[in-house]
Amino acid sequence: MAELIDSLVPFLRTAVQMGTPILFAVLGGIMCEKAGNLNLGIEGMMLLGASFGFYAALAWESPFLAITAAGLAGAAGAGIYGFITISLRGNQVVTGLILTIFGAGTAGYLGRSLMGNPLPDSVRRAFAEITVPLLGRIPLVGPVFFRQSPYALGGMILGILLYVYFKYTRIGLNARAVGENPAVADAAGIPVILYKYVHVMLGGFFCALGGAYLSLVFVPRWQENITAGAGWIAVALIIFSAWNPLRAIFAAYLFGALRGLGFRLQNVDLSIAGERFVLHPQFLDMIPYAATIVVLIIITLRKKKDSQAPASLGAAYFREER
Repeated sequence: MAELIDSLVPFLRTAVQMGTPILFAVLGGIMCEKAGNLNLGIEGMMLLGASFGFYAALAWESPFLAITAAGLAGAAGAGIYGFITISLRGNQVVTGLILTIFGAGTAGYLGRSLMGNPLPDSVRRAFAEITVPLLGRIPLVGPVFFRQSPYALGGMILGILLYVYFKYTRIGLNARAVGENPAVADAAGIPVILYKYVHVMLGGFFCALGGAYLSLVFVPRWQENITAGAGWIAVALIIFSAWNPLRAIFAAYLFGALRGLGFRLQNVDLSIAGERFVLHPQFLDMIPYAATIVVLIIITLRKKKDSQAPASLGAAYFREER
């Protein structure tokens, strides 16, 4: 039993590390969509966070300023999206796609000056692995969840806080009301436009933190297209988690585990009926994405009430029409 636990711990730790950037992105997407705005620009906001966070880390050698710069870059991108979709009532799908292209282009341009530069030691040390007192000693759970980078621990805490926020706080309940029926919320005295802007920009901030995790902690260096489509996976996992921040933690780490499984099984030889088979990396890379598609199909077919999107998701709100 002890040997099994010892072999599981490194794999599960890797799953948490690989799932952390997606977790931030999913939580950012939930923050935005709970207020009724469908933002498909998660990939772009992650790239903005990754590039501006790394640039700030090189310029100021401060982990706090690096995270702040990354988050503000994502919030600025989300603010542009918000102005077009909330104030100008533009198409949310098209605007989100444009935001992704904008983020990719900006990161590509900024990344020219970042390539080949090592991350400052002060930033590396700030995001190095720590052990949470007492919790880190729990068998299996402790090493997996509570012996991680502070960044990874912050993702777990953020998921729990957002769950409490939307479930039990007045502001969170107002935000959900805006997402379900903005006209009724407006009639009840809730400032709909303000709520939408705040939640969209906070969502962009959180998504950008997911991108910054990749360039500041996980890699940690600058490389072209560092997110590798993580933002699009986050879009799918928002549906998988049914817009629930606690389920988002499970969904992100599950995807991280499936990605980690691919690394562990690379070039493993299998013998079936006397025939030798090799699991190639390209096939293993497909596993988490294929699993995501299967889960989305199952969730869509079940059509449970608690798995449905906010009723006004994707619809522009015009006060004079209510």
